[in-house]
Amino acid sequence: MDWLERTAQLRQWTRSGVRAPHKPLLLLYALGRFQQDDDDELRYSAVEEDLKRLLAEYGPPHKTTPAYPFHHLVSDGVWEVRTAHGPGSPGSGVRELRAAEAAGRLAPELRRALRRQPSLLGRMARVLLDLHFPPSLHSELCEAVGLELELAETEPLPAGRQQRDRRMRELVLTAYEYQCAFCGYDGRIGAVPVGLEAAHVRWWAFGGPDDVDNGLCLCSLHHKLLDKGVLGVGDGHRVLVSQRFVGQSPAAREHVTALAGRPLIGPQAGVRPVAAAHRSWHTSQVFQGTPRPANAA
Repeated sequence: MDWLERTAQLRQWTRSGVRAPHKPLLLLYALGRFQQDDDDELRYSAVEEDLKRLLAEYGPPHKTTPAYPFHHLVSDGVWEVRTAHGPGSPGSGVRELRAAEAAGRLAPELRRALRRQPSLLGRMARVLLDLHFPPSLHSELCEAVGLELELAETEPLPAGRQQRDRRMRELVLTAYEYQCAFCGYDGRIGAVPVGLEAAHVRWWAFGGPDDVDNGLCLCSLHHKLLDKGVLGVGDGHRVLVSQRFVGQSPAAREHVTALAGRPLIGPQAGVRPVAAAHRSWHTSQVFQGTPRPANAA
């Protein structure tokens, strides 16, 4: 059985690029727990709060419940659920799972495969990370689910999956003249830029192309905040700052809240700015809540 292909083909509700990372997050969490204790069973009532936090931090902006993937991941052949009455999930409702004392864990065949081939766990995790989350979040997401991986190694994507264009970084940094489009940071050591990255506005994992009009040159801080939904790009190519962001220090005000409403820095003349379709996707699928008014800074 090709567990990597099965991992890549988790059945999810998708429409027009809508994010639904519920199953990938649960499977990453289960892999992390298996790595710590390969006989561990995850009682729903005991892991519900962990899963809620993962969905709140790495899931879509709208509210969701961990009961949905706990029940539905069974259909993908990688997960099983048991209750006090025997095998099988009682349903996708929180009350049903709690009342039945439901517990889940990786499917028996998958557990055996992971014990025979320990490297499979890391390869499955990298497929999940690459297909559902931007690279800027991979390390912290592994830490959040308790996974210890060597993320420098990359797993070839399954057949038919488009590979990334490695030229994008240089094209985007050149387009924005090697300065952060949000704050203007342009640090170098000699001729080498330091702390500048090419960010996808529409994530590559959700059909975002490796094109300059889907990219921004950002410093490491603002790249992370873009991918976490704290920052965005609105109409008129002005910076959006989420009202959910809280920071009282002068540094937080200067580097985040003061950006609200500012025009982007760049790109240089003749280069296409971020396309409206990519800005719209990020605003609906990643940006958290409502933007601050420009004068809130």
